[in-house]
Amino acid sequence: MSATPLLRAVLQALHKHGLEAVLIGNAGAAIHGAPVTTIDFDFMFRDTPVNMRKLKAVAKELKAVILRPYYPVSKLYRMVDDDLGLQVDFMPVIDGVKSFNSLRSRASRVMLENAPLLLASLADIVTSKQAAARPRDVAVMEVLQRTLHEQSQASSEKKPPSDTAGSPRRSQSRKRPAPH
Repeated sequence: MSATPLLRAVLQALHKHGLEAVLIGNAGAAIHGAPVTTIDFDFMFRDTPVNMRKLKAVAKELKAVILRPYYPVSKLYRMVDDDLGLQVDFMPVIDGVKSFNSLRSRASRVMLENAPLLLASLADIVTSKQAAARPRDVAVMEVLQRTLHEQSQASSEKKPPSDTAGSPRRSQSRKRPAPH
């Protein structure tokens, strides 16, 4: 079963209610092409009163409930709908990530089945999983690092070669004006 329809519904609700959130975790890594699976979607967002109202509106639209499973230890907000098999975690703090703004600055804006998505860079996803160091993160680390390495190699192969090597310096190619 594909998780894409569920993710699309979440993304459409986020967009409709103006809640800015960046997809991280294995779902984000899978969109980047990593051969990983997950049962949930993880997002980083700003924990503000306005965003909490938006999060509640998103949950209402999706007919889901918001839980605080690790309160007061964690600020994780878990949106669930057991009938649909929906589990979406919203976190204002992510291991290895300095801030929401820094994560967003490196994220890609992509469309997933006509739904806008802010997708964390694969490097940020790997960094956060390394910092968390949970057994389930350690278990996928090798495949994530391999995917990141393959992507960076493919990216560097697409860049045109630099034309500075072997080209004459500007000062040598200009003719000096004749003295008067």
